[in-house]
Amino acid sequence: MAGKLAIVVGGGPAPGINGVISAVTFEAVKQGLDVIGVHDGFKWLSKGDTSHVTQLGNGDISRIHLRGGSIIGTSRENPTKNPEKMANVIKALTALGIKHLVTIGGDDTAYSATRVEQEAHGAISVCHVPKTIDNDLPLPHGVPTFGFETARSLGSQLVENIMEDARTAGRWYFIIAMGRSAGHLALGIGMGAGATLTLIPEELGNKISLNKVVSILEGAIIKRLAYGRNHGVAVIAEGVATRFDTEELTFLKDVPRDDHGNIRLAEIPIGDMLKKHVSASLETAGVKTTIIAKDIGYELRCHPPLSYDREYTRYLGFSAVRFLVGGGSGAMIMLKDGVCHPIKFVDLLDPKTGKTRIRTVDIDSDDYHMARRYMIRLEQEDLQGETLKKLAAVTKLSPEDFKKRYCIAV
Repeated sequence: MAGKLAIVVGGGPAPGINGVISAVTFEAVKQGLDVIGVHDGFKWLSKGDTSHVTQLGNGDISRIHLRGGSIIGTSRENPTKNPEKMANVIKALTALGIKHLVTIGGDDTAYSATRVEQEAHGAISVCHVPKTIDNDLPLPHGVPTFGFETARSLGSQLVENIMEDARTAGRWYFIIAMGRSAGHLALGIGMGAGATLTLIPEELGNKISLNKVVSILEGAIIKRLAYGRNHGVAVIAEGVATRFDTEELTFLKDVPRDDHGNIRLAEIPIGDMLKKHVSASLETAGVKTTIIAKDIGYELRCHPPLSYDREYTRYLGFSAVRFLVGGGSGAMIMLKDGVCHPIKFVDLLDPKTGKTRIRTVDIDSDDYHMARRYMIRLEQEDLQGETLKKLAAVTKLSPEDFKKRYCIAV
């Protein structure tokens, strides 16, 4: 045998993980390597525990590329937060005889992979495969992370159903979509389903005012009413909550964080909070409507991958092994125009934070401007002339008071 290759999956699940595991195993075995599947991410390795592993062969991976989830599990264990944990990871991998490591994950796992490669000092070659339904790893515009397309497709289907419910019952839904640091998934779902509007953190700035968000949502509801429609769906990226002004919402300072220092967004009921504030504010304007808040996220993460992600993950897994066997190390695999382009770990890092850079939605791009044009929300031209009068007539406000109240929404 030419040595051993280990596979570690970190972070949240995403459609296509098993496709990467399958492709890596298949190609590594062809290259004469033993393949070791490490269970539960870095959880056990961080303790120096080498017992939670499985040797993988072709019999173990048959047809798994069709399934969601991960046959070796995953976790958010962060070995970089403690020098002892990182030392344990290197010690455990060395004890297992690992010469090559493939990590599968998002920005946090990519950073862990970077540190493993550094601490191994050439003894272990490392390659990262970009996985996240958030689509926020620093790949070129138009090149997705695997899992994103499947999550976007299923999310769009769910929102389509909710939109029909909204129309039938005459109500509004505030859909909170996953996306801690970027609005790619929310925007993709909103566009795919034709939602009334989508709100992403990128358009709102680094310190988001709750009042502005509430005004945008109110404005959309009123504008729809002005045109005879008492229903709608707003898709809101959960990352909006991480940028709320903590001086305005002081409770955010005490929200628990995970092992990577990220706010536990499940602890922030953003949908219910926005529903409460929008409903109360609309009532003071003389408008009554029913709003339902709903989260969409966990339903998407372990869905069986679409054919796109099945094929994509096979290319990624194959390319990762070829890169390592060819003497490469310290890079994230990217496929563009059918060609493998490894991105060195050093080029993934943000020089200011030392952590993996985040790819956010480019709100100056043509595709974002197109998406924005299809949304129903207050625009600058709505706050003048006959349109202003028509909007104000839905409320108990005068045109001037309406303009003064909702100018923050445009």
